[in-house]
Amino acid sequence: MMSAAQALLDEYGESHQNPTNKAIHWVCVPLIYWSTVGLVWSIPAGPLSNLLSGSVAVYGNWASVGVLLSLVWFFRMSVPLGVGLTLWSGLMLFLCNAVESHVGLPLVQVCLAVFVLAWAGQFVGHQIEGKKPSFLKDIQFLLVGPMWLMHFIYRKLGITY
Repeated sequence: MMSAAQALLDEYGESHQNPTNKAIHWVCVPLIYWSTVGLVWSIPAGPLSNLLSGSVAVYGNWASVGVLLSLVWFFRMSVPLGVGLTLWSGLMLFLCNAVESHVGLPLVQVCLAVFVLAWAGQFVGHQIEGKKPSFLKDIQFLLVGPMWLMHFIYRKLGITY
């Protein structure tokens, strides 16, 4: 019997066969994931950040909440893929903090520019593919994109998922 994760990965893969579209996705999906995390990071946390203290408070924001919710979904689909996407998501949060701390522009501006350009790239890729993006059929495919890339990494490393 096929797992729910594999069924979603297979369905997602149907509209991602063209090598150029695949290459675009390897660049744009991580950029969209990161910029989305960064945009949500930029929402004032208010009382949420007051619950935490010290260096952990840096991550007491809405992006951390959003990442945790997406990780619940990833783990429900596949525990091994959830582990990989936890590491990936942690890196995304770290990069948001680094950009916010060390880049001369506000994180929200950087992420908005990256988000728009990466989505433009995705739509160019799907124009080349000749197929609509999967999320237009089902919104959960916005989360399948990162999982789809992670499954290729796992296959290359010989990790079952």
